[in-house]
Amino acid sequence: MEFIGNTIKIARELSELDTFALDFINILKKHTSYAVISGYVSILLGRSRASEDVDILIPKIGFNIFQEIYADLKKAGFYCINAEDDLEVYNYIKEKLAVRFAKNNSVIPNIELKCTKNKIDDLTLSRTLKVMLSDNKEIIISNLEMQIAFKEKILKSPKDLEDARHIRIVAERHLDKELIKRYEVMLDDFYK
Repeated sequence: MEFIGNTIKIARELSELDTFALDFINILKKHTSYAVISGYVSILLGRSRASEDVDILIPKIGFNIFQEIYADLKKAGFYCINAEDDLEVYNYIKEKLAVRFAKNNSVIPNIELKCTKNKIDDLTLSRTLKVMLSDNKEIIISNLEMQIAFKEKILKSPKDLEDARHIRIVAERHLDKELIKRYEVMLDDFYK
């Protein structure tokens, strides 16, 4: 693993979960910006644990853009687990609820797609890193300091704490520890 500015280069064979995530992301990025968040980030950075989903954050989008995304996802063999009709699925997003997508005839793994709903989400989406995988495949993730702060301060489950610990270890020399502290204070104030 190599850290170069806002890019992390990872030379390893892609897993099935990586390929699944990339299939979805390659469609999504044609229409909107995004950031992968939560557990898959630590898996991407080498943590060995199972995951059934990949969480992706996108900005608020209009119905027309969503229709284009959804049509392209369907063509690529994805379906929405929550609902089938595009307006119904969009209404979930509009109401700031997550929607899940999987490949046809399966439920796992799945993508949990969320729109930004507050200033923390907006900040997360505005401060991202690029992960370069083999064959020049790229995944945009939220910055590691926010990942750590959110997992340690808000989520706090054993799995989340281990994810944060893993990120701290693999990125130790590249983390802004003061930024983590600032994010923790911000999260503490926001989620009181």
